[in-house]
Amino acid sequence: MALLQINIKSEIIQMEQTLNVILPQVGLYEGEKQRQIKERGFQVLYLLHGLSDDHSVWLRHTSIERYAMEYGIAVVMPNAGRSFYVDMKYGPSYYTYISYEIPHIIRTMLPISSAREDNFIAGLSMGGYGAFMIALRNPDQYEAAASLSGTLDLTPGFSFQEEGYKKMAREIFGSKLEYIKSDYNLLRLVKKQSMSGERLPRLYQSCGTDDFVYGVNQRLRDAALKYGLDLTYEERPGAYEWSYWDSNLRRVLTWMLKREPQKGPMLRFEPAGRAVN
Repeated sequence: MALLQINIKSEIIQMEQTLNVILPQVGLYEGEKQRQIKERGFQVLYLLHGLSDDHSVWLRHTSIERYAMEYGIAVVMPNAGRSFYVDMKYGPSYYTYISYEIPHIIRTMLPISSAREDNFIAGLSMGGYGAFMIALRNPDQYEAAASLSGTLDLTPGFSFQEEGYKKMAREIFGSKLEYIKSDYNLLRLVKKQSMSGERLPRLYQSCGTDDFVYGVNQRLRDAALKYGLDLTYEERPGAYEWSYWDSNLRRVLTWMLKREPQKGPMLRFEPAGRAVN
Protein backbone atom coordinates (compact mmCIF):
# COMPACT_ATOMS: atom_id res chain seq x y z
CA MET A 1 0.00 0.00 0.00
CA ALA A 2 1.04 3.59 -0.59
CA LEU A 3 0.17 6.38 1.82
CA LEU A 4 -0.01 9.77 0.14
CA GLN A 5 -0.46 13.28 1.50
CA ILE A 6 -1.75 15.52 -1.26
CA ASN A 7 -1.67 19.30 -1.00
CA ILE A 8 -3.83 21.18 -3.50
CA LYS A 9 -5.10 24.66 -4.16
CA SER A 10 -8.88 24.31 -4.14
CA GLU A 11 -10.72 26.48 -6.63
CA ILE A 12 -13.90 26.01 -4.60
CA ILE A 13 -12.51 26.76 -1.11
CA GLN A 14 -10.06 29.32 -2.48
CA MET A 15 -7.20 28.17 -0.27
CA GLU A 16 -4.70 25.36 0.14
CA GLN A 17 -6.16 22.03 1.25
CA THR A 18 -4.64 18.75 2.41
CA LEU A 19 -6.01 15.24 2.04
CA ASN A 20 -4.61 11.80 2.78
CA VAL A 21 -4.95 8.91 0.35
CA ILE A 22 -4.32 5.19 0.86
CA LEU A 23 -3.63 3.57 -2.50
CA PRO A 24 -3.09 -0.13 -3.32
CA GLN A 25 -0.03 -0.91 -5.44
CA VAL A 26 -0.99 -2.24 -8.88
CA GLY A 27 2.08 -4.45 -9.11
CA LEU A 28 0.81 -6.73 -6.35
CA TYR A 29 -2.08 -7.99 -8.47
CA GLU A 30 -1.90 -10.74 -11.06
CA GLY A 31 -3.21 -11.30 -14.58
CA GLU A 32 -6.84 -10.35 -15.19
CA LYS A 33 -7.12 -8.45 -11.90
CA GLN A 34 -4.18 -6.22 -12.83
CA ARG A 35 -5.63 -5.58 -16.29
CA GLN A 36 -8.99 -4.58 -14.81
CA ILE A 37 -7.37 -2.18 -12.37
CA LYS A 38 -5.26 -0.54 -15.06
CA GLU A 39 -8.27 -0.12 -17.35
CA ARG A 40 -10.87 0.87 -14.77
CA GLY A 41 -9.03 2.04 -11.67
CA PHE A 42 -9.37 1.11 -8.03
CA GLN A 43 -12.57 1.07 -6.05
CA VAL A 44 -12.53 4.00 -3.65
CA LEU A 45 -13.92 4.91 -0.25
CA TYR A 46 -14.24 8.58 0.67
CA LEU A 47 -13.85 8.59 4.46
CA LEU A 48 -15.11 11.68 6.32
CA HIS A 49 -13.99 12.92 9.75
CA GLY A 50 -16.03 14.22 12.69
CA LEU A 51 -16.62 17.73 14.00
CA SER A 52 -13.50 18.07 16.16
CA ASP A 53 -11.20 16.09 13.83
CA ASP A 54 -9.38 16.53 10.52
CA HIS A 55 -8.16 14.45 7.56
CA SER A 56 -5.49 12.70 9.65
CA VAL A 57 -7.69 11.28 12.39
CA TRP A 58 -8.63 7.96 10.75
CA LEU A 59 -4.96 7.09 10.28
CA ARG A 60 -4.12 7.98 13.88
CA HIS A 61 -6.98 6.22 15.66
CA THR A 62 -7.94 3.24 13.48
CA SER A 63 -6.37 0.48 11.38
CA ILE A 64 -7.84 1.83 8.15
CA GLU A 65 -4.58 1.37 6.22
CA ARG A 66 -4.46 -2.31 7.12
CA TYR A 67 -8.16 -2.76 6.30
CA ALA A 68 -7.70 -1.03 2.93
CA MET A 69 -4.87 -3.44 2.12
CA GLU A 70 -7.02 -6.44 3.05
CA TYR A 71 -9.84 -5.31 0.77
CA GLY A 72 -7.70 -3.83 -2.01
CA ILE A 73 -9.53 -0.49 -1.97
CA ALA A 74 -8.28 3.10 -2.18
CA VAL A 75 -9.29 5.44 0.66
CA VAL A 76 -9.51 9.24 0.31
CA MET A 77 -9.62 11.26 3.54
CA PRO A 78 -10.35 14.99 2.99
CA ASN A 79 -10.56 17.84 5.47
CA ALA A 80 -13.78 19.82 5.83
CA GLY A 81 -13.25 21.78 9.03
CA ARG A 82 -16.42 22.21 11.11
CA SER A 83 -18.68 22.62 8.07
CA PHE A 84 -20.91 19.53 8.28
CA TYR A 85 -19.87 19.04 4.64
CA VAL A 86 -22.31 21.67 3.34
CA ASP A 87 -21.99 24.83 1.28
CA MET A 88 -22.07 27.04 4.34
CA LYS A 89 -24.44 29.97 4.64
CA TYR A 90 -21.57 32.12 5.91
CA GLY A 91 -18.43 30.24 4.96
CA PRO A 92 -16.75 28.01 2.36
CA SER A 93 -18.59 25.66 0.00
CA TYR A 94 -17.44 22.34 1.40
CA TYR A 95 -20.29 20.33 -0.12
CA THR A 96 -19.19 21.30 -3.63
CA TYR A 97 -15.55 20.76 -2.71
CA ILE A 98 -16.09 17.24 -1.31
CA SER A 99 -18.74 16.10 -3.80
CA TYR A 100 -17.26 17.41 -7.03
CA GLU A 101 -13.82 18.95 -6.84
CA ILE A 102 -12.03 16.23 -4.87
CA PRO A 103 -13.30 13.28 -6.99
CA HIS A 104 -12.31 15.18 -10.14
CA ILE A 105 -8.83 15.93 -8.81
CA ILE A 106 -8.26 12.40 -7.49
CA ARG A 107 -9.32 10.76 -10.77
CA THR A 108 -6.98 12.95 -12.80
CA MET A 109 -4.02 12.18 -10.51
CA LEU A 110 -4.50 8.53 -9.54
CA PRO A 111 -5.94 5.27 -10.98
CA ILE A 112 -9.34 5.69 -9.30
CA SER A 113 -12.53 4.35 -10.86
CA SER A 114 -15.31 6.79 -11.75
CA ALA A 115 -17.93 4.04 -12.03
CA ARG A 116 -20.82 4.37 -9.60
CA GLU A 117 -20.48 0.77 -8.44
CA ASP A 118 -16.86 1.42 -7.42
CA ASN A 119 -17.46 4.58 -5.35
CA PHE A 120 -18.38 4.57 -1.66
CA ILE A 121 -18.56 7.16 1.11
CA ALA A 122 -18.56 6.80 4.91
CA GLY A 123 -17.90 8.82 8.02
CA LEU A 124 -18.33 9.18 11.76
CA SER A 125 -20.45 11.70 13.67
CA MET A 126 -20.45 14.84 11.49
CA GLY A 127 -18.89 12.68 8.78
CA GLY A 128 -21.68 10.11 9.07
CA TYR A 129 -24.16 12.89 8.40
CA GLY A 130 -22.00 14.10 5.51
CA ALA A 131 -21.74 10.63 3.97
CA PHE A 132 -25.53 10.09 3.95
CA MET A 133 -26.28 13.64 2.79
CA ILE A 134 -23.75 13.60 -0.06
CA ALA A 135 -24.69 10.10 -1.24
CA LEU A 136 -28.44 10.74 -1.21
CA ARG A 137 -28.05 14.03 -3.05
CA ASN A 138 -25.80 12.37 -5.64
CA PRO A 139 -27.24 8.88 -6.14
CA ASP A 140 -25.62 8.56 -9.57
CA GLN A 141 -22.15 8.84 -8.02
CA TYR A 142 -22.18 6.43 -5.05
CA GLU A 143 -23.02 2.76 -4.76
CA ALA A 144 -23.27 2.85 -0.96
CA ALA A 145 -22.82 5.08 2.09
CA ALA A 146 -22.16 4.31 5.75
CA SER A 147 -22.67 6.29 8.94
CA LEU A 148 -21.02 5.48 12.27
CA SER A 149 -22.56 7.35 15.21
CA GLY A 150 -23.83 9.90 12.73
CA THR A 151 -25.24 13.26 13.80
CA LEU A 152 -28.14 12.63 11.47
CA ASP A 153 -30.71 15.18 12.67
CA LEU A 154 -29.27 18.65 13.26
CA THR A 155 -32.49 20.37 14.30
CA PRO A 156 -31.62 20.20 18.05
CA GLY A 157 -28.42 22.16 17.41
CA PHE A 158 -30.41 25.35 16.93
CA SER A 159 -31.80 25.04 20.46
CA PHE A 160 -28.68 24.14 22.43
CA GLN A 161 -28.16 26.28 25.50
CA GLU A 162 -24.50 26.79 24.64
CA GLU A 163 -24.37 29.84 22.40
CA GLY A 164 -21.34 28.52 20.51
CA TYR A 165 -23.33 25.63 19.01
CA LYS A 166 -26.28 27.83 18.07
CA LYS A 167 -23.89 30.31 16.42
CA MET A 168 -22.19 27.48 14.50
CA ALA A 169 -25.55 26.13 13.29
CA ARG A 170 -26.58 29.59 12.03
CA GLU A 171 -23.24 30.11 10.25
CA ILE A 172 -23.54 26.74 8.52
CA PHE A 173 -27.25 26.54 7.67
CA GLY A 174 -28.74 29.96 8.32
CA SER A 175 -31.96 29.82 10.33
CA LYS A 176 -33.59 26.70 11.73
CA LEU A 177 -36.38 27.05 9.17
CA GLU A 178 -33.88 27.29 6.31
CA TYR A 179 -32.28 24.06 7.48
CA ILE A 180 -35.59 22.22 7.88
CA LYS A 181 -36.72 23.17 4.35
CA SER A 182 -33.38 22.36 2.68
CA ASP A 183 -31.83 19.19 1.25
CA TYR A 184 -29.37 19.34 4.15
CA ASN A 185 -32.20 18.07 6.38
CA LEU A 186 -31.76 14.30 6.10
CA LEU A 187 -35.28 13.52 7.29
CA ARG A 188 -36.67 15.68 4.48
CA LEU A 189 -34.13 14.39 1.97
CA VAL A 190 -34.95 10.74 2.65
CA LYS A 191 -38.61 11.36 1.88
CA LYS A 192 -37.85 13.47 -1.19
CA GLN A 193 -35.41 11.00 -2.74
CA SER A 194 -37.64 8.02 -2.04
CA MET A 195 -40.15 9.55 -4.46
CA SER A 196 -37.60 10.56 -7.09
CA GLY A 197 -37.57 7.29 -8.98
CA GLU A 198 -33.76 7.23 -8.95
CA ARG A 199 -31.72 4.23 -7.88
CA LEU A 200 -30.53 5.28 -4.45
CA PRO A 201 -27.33 4.15 -2.73
CA ARG A 202 -27.42 1.33 -0.22
CA LEU A 203 -27.13 2.69 3.33
CA TYR A 204 -25.41 1.24 6.39
CA GLN A 205 -26.08 2.82 9.77
CA SER A 206 -24.45 1.85 13.05
CA CYS A 207 -24.65 3.42 16.50
CA GLY A 208 -23.77 2.27 19.99
CA THR A 209 -26.70 1.94 22.36
CA ASP A 210 -24.82 4.04 24.95
CA ASP A 211 -24.06 6.82 22.45
CA PHE A 212 -25.49 10.31 22.99
CA VAL A 213 -26.58 10.38 19.30
CA TYR A 214 -28.52 7.13 19.66
CA GLY A 215 -31.88 8.92 19.60
CA VAL A 216 -31.27 10.84 16.37
CA ASN A 217 -30.02 7.65 14.76
CA GLN A 218 -33.28 5.92 15.59
CA ARG A 219 -35.25 8.78 14.02
CA LEU A 220 -33.30 8.54 10.77
CA ARG A 221 -33.57 4.73 10.79
CA ASP A 222 -37.35 4.92 11.17
CA ALA A 223 -37.64 7.46 8.34
CA ALA A 224 -35.44 5.41 5.98
CA LEU A 225 -37.44 2.25 6.62
CA LYS A 226 -40.76 4.10 6.33
CA TYR A 227 -39.87 5.38 2.87
CA GLY A 228 -38.42 2.11 1.64
CA LEU A 229 -34.70 2.89 1.44
CA ASP A 230 -32.21 0.03 1.28
CA LEU A 231 -30.93 0.41 4.85
CA THR A 232 -28.83 -1.98 6.89
CA TYR A 233 -29.12 -0.87 10.51
CA GLU A 234 -26.98 -2.28 13.33
CA GLU A 235 -26.68 -1.34 16.96
CA ARG A 236 -24.51 -2.87 19.64
CA PRO A 237 -23.45 -1.95 23.15
CA GLY A 238 -20.98 0.88 22.77
CA ALA A 239 -20.42 4.58 23.24
CA TYR A 240 -19.13 7.51 21.23
CA GLU A 241 -15.54 6.26 21.05
CA TRP A 242 -12.82 5.15 18.63
CA SER A 243 -12.78 1.53 19.75
CA TYR A 244 -16.40 1.20 18.60
CA TRP A 245 -15.78 2.92 15.25
CA ASP A 246 -12.60 0.98 14.51
CA SER A 247 -14.31 -2.32 15.23
CA ASN A 248 -17.04 -1.36 12.74
CA LEU A 249 -14.75 -0.39 9.86
CA ARG A 250 -14.21 -3.97 8.72
CA ARG A 251 -17.95 -4.60 8.91
CA VAL A 252 -18.56 -1.51 6.79
CA LEU A 253 -16.08 -2.61 4.12
CA THR A 254 -17.42 -6.17 4.01
CA TRP A 255 -20.95 -4.81 3.63
CA MET A 256 -20.00 -2.18 1.03
CA LEU A 257 -17.95 -4.47 -1.18
CA LYS A 258 -20.09 -7.56 -0.54
CA ARG A 259 -17.03 -9.69 0.08
CA GLU A 260 -14.64 -10.79 2.77
CA PRO A 261 -11.10 -9.37 3.07
CA GLN A 262 -8.28 -11.00 1.13
CA LYS A 263 -6.53 -13.74 3.07
CA GLY A 264 -2.76 -13.59 3.00
CA PRO A 265 -0.50 -12.06 0.33
CA MET A 266 -1.67 -11.95 -3.28
CA LEU A 267 1.78 -12.99 -4.51
CA ARG A 268 4.93 -14.36 -2.94
CA PHE A 269 8.40 -13.59 -4.30
CA GLU A 270 11.63 -15.54 -4.49
CA PRO A 271 14.84 -13.66 -3.64
CA ALA A 272 15.51 -13.06 -7.37
CA GLY A 273 12.17 -11.26 -7.62
CA ARG A 274 10.34 -13.82 -9.76
CA ALA A 275 6.67 -14.07 -8.81
CA VAL A 276 5.48 -17.51 -7.71
CA ASN A 277 1.78 -18.45 -7.88
